[in-house]
Amino acid sequence: MGLVDSLVVFLVSLLIGALGIHVGALIVTGESNYEHAVWTALIGALVWGIVGWLFGGIPGLGPVLVFLSYLWVIKRRYAGGWLSAAAIALVAWVAAVVVLSVLASAGVTEFDAFGVPGI
Repeated sequence: MGLVDSLVVFLVSLLIGALGIHVGALIVTGESNYEHAVWTALIGALVWGIVGWLFGGIPGLGPVLVFLSYLWVIKRRYAGGWLSAAAIALVAWVAAVVVLSVLASAGVTEFDAFGVPGI
């Protein structure tokens, strides 16, 4: 896969991940700003990657720290506390799975989203 193809896959995955965060934020907090969700997905993915690289290998504690760092990003970017951040993350995950399932079954993309953990 060339550089242009990789960039297109990255951007599409980022936009799908941001869509999940946008839907989650809309349902949980009522905030409706897709650009904010795109930045949240990008920042969340970067923090997830950095914390995962630093602490992800610690058995038991590493994955918890990585996930809490992702929740922290959502908590800082949206109104509400830790429970709201967890609810946004859960709705984001479900929304991204639904969108990716539809797109994958139509042969449009693979099952992958940037900015939503576990997908």
